[in-house]
Amino acid sequence: MQGSKITFNIDKKQNFREWYNEIIRKAELIDDRYNIKGLIVYRPRAMKVVKEIYKLLEYELEKKDHEPVLFPLLIPEENFQKEAEHVEGFKAETFWVTMGGDEFLNEKMALRPTSETAFYFMYSLWIRGFSDLPLKLYQSVSVYRHETKATRPLIRGREFLWIEAHDAFASKEEALNQVKNDEEVTKKVLEDSLGLPVFFFRRPQWDKFKGAVDTYAADVIMPDGACLQVASTHYLGENFSRAFNVMFTDKDGKRKFVHQTCYGPGVSRILAALISVHGDNSGLIFPFNVAPIQIVIIPIPGEGVAEYSRRILEKLKQFNFKAFLDDSEDTPGEKFYKWEFFGAPLRIEVGPKEVKESKVTLVDRLTKKKETIELDKLIEYINNFSLNQIKRLRDRAKEAAEHFIDHAGSIQEVKEKIEKGKKVIKVPFCSLEIDGANCAEVIENETNLKVRGELLGEKQPTDEKCIVCGKSANHYVYLAEAY
Repeated sequence: MQGSKITFNIDKKQNFREWYNEIIRKAELIDDRYNIKGLIVYRPRAMKVVKEIYKLLEYELEKKDHEPVLFPLLIPEENFQKEAEHVEGFKAETFWVTMGGDEFLNEKMALRPTSETAFYFMYSLWIRGFSDLPLKLYQSVSVYRHETKATRPLIRGREFLWIEAHDAFASKEEALNQVKNDEEVTKKVLEDSLGLPVFFFRRPQWDKFKGAVDTYAADVIMPDGACLQVASTHYLGENFSRAFNVMFTDKDGKRKFVHQTCYGPGVSRILAALISVHGDNSGLIFPFNVAPIQIVIIPIPGEGVAEYSRRILEKLKQFNFKAFLDDSEDTPGEKFYKWEFFGAPLRIEVGPKEVKESKVTLVDRLTKKKETIELDKLIEYINNFSLNQIKRLRDRAKEAAEHFIDHAGSIQEVKEKIEKGKKVIKVPFCSLEIDGANCAEVIENETNLKVRGELLGEKQPTDEKCIVCGKSANHYVYLAEAY
């Protein structure tokens, strides 16, 4: 694709990873030339989308009684030491601040890799009785991890944007219900608002969050068939409440430890999935509700066109649409290419004919189909378009994801399905407890696919054998490559 100062000729289906690496830079979403490895600059076009994603997530969390807070970036080492499994899990990934000015600190402090050890220190001070529960707080922040693997902007880096919610309850039942609520929030935002089909798995015990009893995670199937984890929620049981002495007095006067959950939708990764799943060979395609520019007006030179275009722009702004009039000196054709590349969902073309007939010509970025309507029907058209577009994006994305999914009854059959282009394969499996880890290792060594877990809500096997050890299969698990 060529347009004004833009050249983009990468086939997404044939070479998705190169397509992704190029588009995030050429579409001016991020700049990774910042001179610390793994840290990127989010440019205005990306940050406008990021802000909309945050709004959607925060709205849904607050609907479910979460309240916003902001905790310090620094966490003292003392806090980390309190939960042994957790600290061991993050030991290699933590950035430590050891100096203030030219003096060494008495105690080193972590740049938050995650904030359980910050929140729960304070929860031990705030929670006293049953009337203090449930406590449901969240913060929208960056977290930092000393990533030593190859980094990929928005997908794997040393800083990423997310929300973390930390909840405390009087009972296990309430905490497990919160896990279900977190799943609902994830699907409401990603599927309903962003058009991204998500697959919610219970992760195996060898792949859970360090310090959790159980981990549940949402994967998006990317255009190359690999899974990208975009959110996770964890049932922590009493592990952290015992470590941090977070207790309450119940109605009978007994002292008890709280049951806890934590939830983390990764905003950077959600943006990466949005770019990847919806974009095409012509560039980005943004859902209307989060697009940095929803409607672009392209004037085609002629008498009265400039004034008519400005009138349309003002009308759109009155209805709070994010509209832009491209009155630059580029040719109309160059502008068409440019705004297709930048992903504006709807284009309005205005020429002498439209001026004369009080009409507008509309072009859908997704289908590139043109339609001419009366100007006085424009707002109604756009409102209908915004609702219809997200459904079409979601249906298209679901079809693309399902193309990669299949099932198999043996390792040999898994290999055969891979040869046929299947990338996410459902198989009978013995155990998601630690005793299943050896079978998972065999599968990975034989196929390069990892056990992602069992799909929540899916019926499990009753009379099948594990594809590795031949023992009774207690689960259907999904195998896939992962970012």
